[in-house]
Order: sequence, then structure tokens, then C-alpha cells
Amino acid sequence: MRVLVLGGTGEGHALARALVEAGKFHVVSSLAGRTKSPRLPPGELRLGGFGGAEGLARYLSTSRIDALVDATHPFAATMGRHAAEAARAQGVPLLRLERPPWRAVAGDNWREVEDWEEAVAVLRASARRVFLAIGRQELAAFAPLAQVWFLIRAVERPDPMPPFAQAEVLLARGPFALEDERRLLVSHRIDTVVCKNSGGSAAEAKLTAARELGLGVVMRRRPVRPSLPTVSSTEEALAWLAALGSA
Repeated sequence: MRVLVLGGTGEGHALARALVEAGKFHVVSSLAGRTKSPRLPPGELRLGGFGGAEGLARYLSTSRIDALVDATHPFAATMGRHAAEAARAQGVPLLRLERPPWRAVAGDNWREVEDWEEAVAVLRASARRVFLAIGRQELAAFAPLAQVWFLIRAVERPDPMPPFAQAEVLLARGPFALEDERRLLVSHRIDTVVCKNSGGSAAEAKLTAARELGLGVVMRRRPVRPSLPTVSSTEEALAWLAALGSA
């Protein structure tokens, strides 16, 4: 069975490895190519975009893909729509592999927002020292907040760097330990954490540290995705593919 995994996440990497180890699949992992040094999964690799839903549909046809697994980031909404449209056009079975979102628990001080404009309004009213843990692609919305000092964490340096009046860039790749996250927030005197509801364990420690320290969290909700068969683990995805192959 030829399986295309739309990856770039830990879930996509783990699924590609499991498919290669199973020995019953030819797996192709597609990465967007936005990171200069991505963590490369085993199996065949494809870097770069497809050219929209039509381009992905052509690839599914010409590459004789039997099954498509969308394991992209929860906020990769455009790719999710393109996957659904392309799979439907070619009659290729499609599964969504997505980590569960984080849920607030007792002691959390979250303000959930729909977009960064709403987040900016919250910070303008209440924040002075902000840990901005949203990656490097969507920083520009926060640059006009001249009265706020930002600690920006990203895997790679933003290029170009938005014109922040007060900012420090920290280059790091998760997973992050709780003790390190607690130390980071305390040493930089952070009062507010800004992040996306990405879910998963690799970046969850900052939320635990914020809860322990009584800090505010501005959390962007996940975008709406097409309604699809969805699983949250590699094992469930393997079972879905195995059932597909035996049908």
C-alpha cells in the first residue's frame, strides 16, 4: 500500500517510522520545507508545497497513492482543506492524525482567543513582559505593542524580524522540561504566556509552569478543519490503514 503522510509533526514522524518498520507499506512523507533543518522521517521524502488542492490531487493520481494521512500541525488549516478536497476528487481514503488539544484545569488562568488581533488587545490591556511561544511565522501582529517586552522562542531566527521595540529571541527546539520552563519564566520576569493550542507533551510544560507561578496565558483556539475520520495515536492510524488494506 502506498501511503502519503502529510507530516512535519512528531505524530507524522512516528507514523512514518511505524509504517516503514511494519514492512507492508511504501510511505512518502511530505514536509512543507519551511524549516532549514527539519527532523527527517524514515521512508521516501518530499519537500515543498503541491500547488494547492489541484496540485495535491495530481500528485495522488500520478504517484498512485492508496491512502492519505493528514498529520500536519493543528493550525495548518489550509493544508487540511486542500487534503480533504484532493482526496475527495481522487477517491483516496483520508485519515486525520491529530494530537488532542490542551484543556484548562484548576489553577489555570487562560484567556482563549480566536485570532492574534484579539490576543494583541488582551496584551495591550494587561501585559508588560510576555513569553511569545508561537514560532516565527506570525510574529508581526505583536510588534506594534511598544510598551510590552517580548521573549520570542523559535526553532529558527525570524527572517525578517518584525520591528519590535523590546524583544529578545531565544532559539530552541522542544521538548522542554518543566524545571527549565519554570526557570525561564522566573528569570525573565514573565507575566503572560502567549501560545497556540497545539496540544501534545513536547510544549506542555510551559503551561504547567505558568499555572504554578500564577501567570496569565493567552491561548489561541484551533481553527476549524474539515470533518474527517480522526485518530490521536500512531496505533490507531496503523489499525485504520491495516483495515483499509484488508477491505
